[in-house]
Formats: sequence, C-alpha cells, structure tokens
Amino acid sequence: MAKYRNHLPQLSDAFFITEGGVETTLMYAHSIELPYFAAFHVLKDEVGCELIRNYASSFCNVAQKHGIGFILESATWRANPDWMRKLGYSDQDVIDVNRKAIELLVDIRNKFETEKTQIVIDGCIGPRDDGYHPNVLMTIEEAQAYHATQIDIFSKTSADMVTALTLTYPEEAIGIVRAAKAVGMPVAISFTMEIDGKLPTGQTLKEAIELVDEATESTPIYYMANCVYPSHFQHALIPGGSWTARIHGIKGNASKKSHTELNNAKELDEGNPVEFGEDNRALLDKLTSLNIIGGCCGTNLRHIEEVCKTCINVFDQSKHNADSINNIDKS
Repeated sequence: MAKYRNHLPQLSDAFFITEGGVETTLMYAHSIELPYFAAFHVLKDEVGCELIRNYASSFCNVAQKHGIGFILESATWRANPDWMRKLGYSDQDVIDVNRKAIELLVDIRNKFETEKTQIVIDGCIGPRDDGYHPNVLMTIEEAQAYHATQIDIFSKTSADMVTALTLTYPEEAIGIVRAAKAVGMPVAISFTMEIDGKLPTGQTLKEAIELVDEATESTPIYYMANCVYPSHFQHALIPGGSWTARIHGIKGNASKKSHTELNNAKELDEGNPVEFGEDNRALLDKLTSLNIIGGCCGTNLRHIEEVCKTCINVFDQSKHNADSINNIDKS
C-alpha cells in the first residue's frame, strides 16, 4: 500500500534531495554495460539488485545525516514497453520489472526512514523516444495510451507518485499527466533543456509548463528540470512569474556540455561537485518553490553532499524570512 500518495511530504516547506545519476554510476563506477541506458536491466539478478540497494542506501544515509527528506526513485526510466522490447523483454516482463523495482524501494524505505527523513517512493518514467534528440513526436492521445501501461502498473504498487523525467516536448507530458490522472497517481513532470535553456524541440520552459498546465487544469503536482546543468537555464527564470512557482525540483547534470557533446563523449565528465552545489544554490534565489535538488548524468554522492552543504541553510533561512513576512502581514 502506498504510504504518501494522498499526502506527499515534499509539497510542504521541507527540503528534499534525490539520488544522482544511477545509470552513469553503474556504467563508469561499476563497469556495467547498460544497453540503451537501461538501469532496470541490472534487476535481472540478485547481484544487480544489491547494487541498486547499496546505491540508493548511500543517498538515504546522506539524507539521514542532514535530517532532510529523500525522493527514492525506481530504476525504471527505460522500463516502458518499446525500450524493454528492444532488449528482448516480454509484455509480462514489463509488469514484473516495474513491480520489482518498486518492491525493492519499499525495503529500503523501511530500513532508513525516520521522523526527520521522510522517504517518498517515486515511480520513474522516461520518454518513449530519445531523451536528447527525439525522432518521432507523439500526439497527446498517443502519449496517454502508451505511457498508461507503466503508470497503471505503478498505481497498483506502493509507489507514492510517478515522475516523468527528461521529457522533450509538451504533448508527451500532457499525455503522461492524463494517464496518471486516470488512475489517481500524483505526477510530476520534468523537462530537459539544451545549453540555451530551451527544450530540444525549441520551446522555452515557460511555454512548456504553461501548455501542460492549460491542457491538464494544472494537474501536475509540480514541475522539474533534469539532465541540464543548473546554470544553463537561470537566465530564463524571471522571479515572480507564476510559472516559476510551479518548479519544485532540479536534477542537474554534472557536466556543462551540450547533449550532443555528452552523447559523443568517450569518458565521463563529473564536472566540479563544489561548483555544482553553488550553482544549485543560486537557483534558490530565483525559484521560490524549489525544495527538491538532486543529480542526473555524471553526478554521485559528492555532488549531492555539496548540495546539502550549500543549499540547506540557504533554504531554511529563506523559508524563515518568508514566514516572518507572512506573520507581519497577518498582524
């Protein structure tokens, strides 16, 4: 049974972190081949399951140490039907793998959750096509029908919510939101951007968020950005804009390189963890609702530790100042 599906704790004023880039960690730190960047592929045996347990547990320890919340994501970004078929999995495997991924997280939460460190189990959804350069764009109806398979599976597990990561165009996001709404699953939408701060299909983040909200009656619980370096879209964030208040999360890349450069890279670019922390902290000045920070490609424990060092006190102080202003207004 889902623990937080009807009262997600990250919708409060609490600070949450997520893990870093699980795929790049498996590939470069553990020398595991991941065809199609499919982290779920390691769940096929107990050795792989233990890798995921240890990986997620290390970030839970960081959250515990700092007394903050944690969004525990399933390794299912590629576990949707098309990608799984490319790897030889059956339709029944789609069900079994997604269920198994969530069950594994339940055990981790039971082990690490405390009163201060609430742990939300998040069913991770990825795009149907390439996450950097989509070749085929779906209609809203096609996206809803396609992603309903994975979302329906999650709705029958202990997943508290679903998050669609690395989306490249609004129509796919709208379809995902409608599929989630149909089965009562809270859904967060995360777009990726190029180094110019625009989606791969050319829209601005503002345009994408407003299109999705208009088409879904603002159904997403919040929006995020991922697989983009934190400073690459700061220029597009205008404080006070109602659309920016919808952004609660960022999962940035370690590298400042473009998507094309990352695709062609022969070695992992881990960037500068200290600078990564500082550049995420700078986003707190522009995004008043930002309370979820994690990592994407190339990030690891060092990056998330730096986020905690640089962002938690700033976040707490900004919330204290906001509360003080609200109290003055009420008096």
